Amino acid sequence: MTKNELITALAAQKPELSKRDVNLAVKNIITLLYKTVCSGKRIEIRNFGSFSIKIRSAQDKRNPKTGEKIRVPDRNVLRFKPSRKLGAQVKTFQQH
Repeated sequence: MTKNELITALAAQKPELSKRDVNLAVKNIITLLYKTVCSGKRIEIRNFGSFSIKIRSAQDKRNPKTGEKIRVPDRNVLRFKPSRKLGAQVKTFQQH
């Protein structure tokens, strides 16, 4: 689902709201989520999941072409952990 599809679906569910208002609300929510995660804080949405930043520690790797050892530095990785409810729904989902 794209952002535009989300806005259209929400506007259809709430006809009392204009599509412009729904667009603004979605934009503000996404901006707030973005800023929160980028500041290092954790976001938890009940029955959906949580977003957090995990630090992946430095590792020694090998260049596959040359076999040379290289050091990969620490890095931040965005992590999403689904809620138990969402995880259970995904496990039972069957694609046709």
